[in-house]
Amino acid sequence: MTPALSDEQDRSDMARLVAGQDAALNELMARHAERLSHYLLRLLQNETEAADVAEEAFVRVYLHRAKFRRGKKFSTWLYTIATHLARDLQRQRSRHPHVSLDAKPEDSSRDFRNFLPETRPGPIESLEARERAEAVRLAVAALPEELRVPLILSVYEAQAHAEIAEVLDCSAKAVEMRLYRARQHLRERLEKSLAVH
Repeated sequence: MTPALSDEQDRSDMARLVAGQDAALNELMARHAERLSHYLLRLLQNETEAADVAEEAFVRVYLHRAKFRRGKKFSTWLYTIATHLARDLQRQRSRHPHVSLDAKPEDSSRDFRNFLPETRPGPIESLEARERAEAVRLAVAALPEELRVPLILSVYEAQAHAEIAEVLDCSAKAVEMRLYRARQHLRERLEKSLAVH
């Protein structure tokens, strides 16, 4: 489905949802849930929390369906809601850290390394690639939120600067500056960490 067709279908489904046809929400979820979950997983670094926030975002879409502006992109509105929910969760997490003595390691089946291409490099190349990927993941996770969120939306979600600006409630120029600063931070951090190896 082309982006323009998808946007039109989203608007149509939102109109149906506002009119009381609750089944339209299922169609919106079918089109957007997977990408939204991937975005939130990159943002929160926790699969369970990402799934919870994605679910809550769709609950908010349903609850606030009458507030959707027909001329706007649904995906931008959805990502705005999800980003605000993720921010709230991160604030709560920082104020009330949760440590479990009985916790088992998180399921690594959704680990980003499982999605890398299946070329069969040698063991040394494999180790180096894993170390580089882990260094990038850690460097992105260490970025301040104001730099990490636009970077993830731009690089991993392929959103335009104007869409990111709407999600973050700032100007497109501010998004450009944040992306520039995020890439600078990453370059500096990765030069240091990869130079050590």
